[in-house]
Amino acid sequence: MFELAPEFQLSTTSWLFAMLAAFLIGLSKAGLKGIAVINVTILALVFGGKTSTGIMLPLLITADICAVIYYKRDAQWLLVLKLLPWMVIGVLLGVFVGRDLPEVVFKRGMAVIIFISVIMMYLWDRQKSEKVPTQWWFAGIMGLTAGFTTMIGNLAGAFSNVFFLAMRLPKTAFIGTAAWLFFITNLFKAPFHIWVWGTISIDTFAINLRLIPVLIVGFLSGLWVVKQIKEHHYRQLILLLTALGAIVIFFR
Repeated sequence: MFELAPEFQLSTTSWLFAMLAAFLIGLSKAGLKGIAVINVTILALVFGGKTSTGIMLPLLITADICAVIYYKRDAQWLLVLKLLPWMVIGVLLGVFVGRDLPEVVFKRGMAVIIFISVIMMYLWDRQKSEKVPTQWWFAGIMGLTAGFTTMIGNLAGAFSNVFFLAMRLPKTAFIGTAAWLFFITNLFKAPFHIWVWGTISIDTFAINLRLIPVLIVGFLSGLWVVKQIKEHHYRQLILLLTALGAIVIFFR
């Protein structure tokens, strides 16, 4: 197989962590919402903040393809179209802001976004009422924030989750709609990673090829788990581990 450049030569431990992240990406895209931030945390620790975003994106697109194939009949296209234009604007803002950021600033910015994501998901879990504003400005705020954070660190999950939860979608519609939204958005992001940030290269793609089989195993496992487990029982632990990971990224 293609020999990686020296900066991408990983230790056995780092490969194991990267494989864990790929497995969790598969789980997340199969419908286990709330664990995606852990993938970002792990890959940022292994590869660094900005580099990890380019390594993760092809993995996300691969998992998106699996998800849109499996949940192709469940997407709510009106909601996709409602959020997508705002996300595109947010992505473009993220491209501009993140292009020349020093690695340390980029990494700490990712940590801050992770903290915000954890807080949002925690507060949503504690809400007694499901009443959330559904006006155009709500979609605008969620879309802009999701687009910006998905470009900066593939961290849009919490914001899009809040939006879709507000729409009170059934489980499969929630997963299918999110799958199509992020498939389109991630494809839109790819050229910027290749030609503007330079975070996708032959070396990073070679790493992706090594990790995709693990991702597919994660996706297939996630499909089974989604049918068996209730999210409420493991979300608190996930939020705690994610917050701890953000602390490590911030001070590493």
